[in-house]
Amino acid sequence: MSIYLDHNATTPMRPEALDAMRPYFESRFGNASSSHSRGREAKLALEEAREAIASALGAREKESVIFVSGGTEADNLAVKGAAWAARERGRHIVTSAVEHRAVISACLALEAEGFEVTYLPVDAEGLIDPEMVERTVRTDTTVISLMHANNETGVIFPIPKIGQLAREHGIVFHSDAVQSFGRLPVDVEAQEVDLLTISGHKIYGPKGIGVLYVRPGTKIVSQIHGGEQEHGIRAGTENVAAAVGMACAAKLALESRQTEAHRLRTLRDRLEAGILCRITGTQRNGDRDQRLFNTSNISFQGVRADSLLVALDLEGVEVSAGAACASGALESSHVLRAMGRRPEIDDGGIRFSLGAGTTEAEIERVLELLPSLVERVRAAKKVEGIGVRV
Repeated sequence: MSIYLDHNATTPMRPEALDAMRPYFESRFGNASSSHSRGREAKLALEEAREAIASALGAREKESVIFVSGGTEADNLAVKGAAWAARERGRHIVTSAVEHRAVISACLALEAEGFEVTYLPVDAEGLIDPEMVERTVRTDTTVISLMHANNETGVIFPIPKIGQLAREHGIVFHSDAVQSFGRLPVDVEAQEVDLLTISGHKIYGPKGIGVLYVRPGTKIVSQIHGGEQEHGIRAGTENVAAAVGMACAAKLALESRQTEAHRLRTLRDRLEAGILCRITGTQRNGDRDQRLFNTSNISFQGVRADSLLVALDLEGVEVSAGAACASGALESSHVLRAMGRRPEIDDGGIRFSLGAGTTEAEIERVLELLPSLVERVRAAKKVEGIGVRV
């Protein structure tokens, strides 16, 4: 039996979303930019999807919804596009040390082009202080980019407060809501964001589609040039099928959000309490209350994350490690490092992210497996540490 607890990485597509997409792969395959009947049919479907997602975001105008290839492109378009649009006024950007790599990498690229970036720290629970954000703002600050919920720990940032702060200072405010949309209330008006990122495959929709919300009047410089698609902001033939699937998935996610929130929080808390109670040297990473209801990030002292991940995978349990392999070398999670975790702790950061298919029986099975697996990995590490004397 395979147990999938990696829903923050991606989700299985809802059958309803796949069914909604199917005609646009088959008989309704027209290019939305074409003037003939099949093209107009595709255009209508695209605009209906745009309107549905605008409604889900609380956006006043459907034209604020720009379809892109996914969260990474949306983050790059938001951060780079807004920074370049305001470069004559200032070149200072504010973000956090725990942002998704898409935002951090975009900021690093801007630094190479002469921009200055402040990477705000978080506290030991992964929380950010809005007052610290305000103290960082300067006269030349043009963009603030802070995520709604962290992808590794699930910790939630106070976006409405920061949005109000940005509005008062005339600063463009972008928030990456890829992990929160469909799980938390996301309202672009109430949260006072100018730019907001969401992604299809995080809400049981298709991969290869995302949205950047752009508040009317917000200036951004296009990153992809070509045709005049997406109101001249993002060139390229639109992925009509994926847009339709994402709109369907978004509607279903919002309809089931409250029910799933209660169910998954109960299962998450049971899993977390069981791990912390049954296994010594464990620690929750992230604030207990201010986090996504489906996410638990646990450190296992004396355990390499990749080793435990492999051990779980061999038992049919699919999770993510709080570390990433880059060029064959294990790199500690930048999120856990920013939270002040020690190397012997954060090397064991494992993210359990629950979803629609998660059952009580699966949680119990994981709790049965984990103690012995952790003991085995710890024992192997001790043997490795002792080495062999020649």
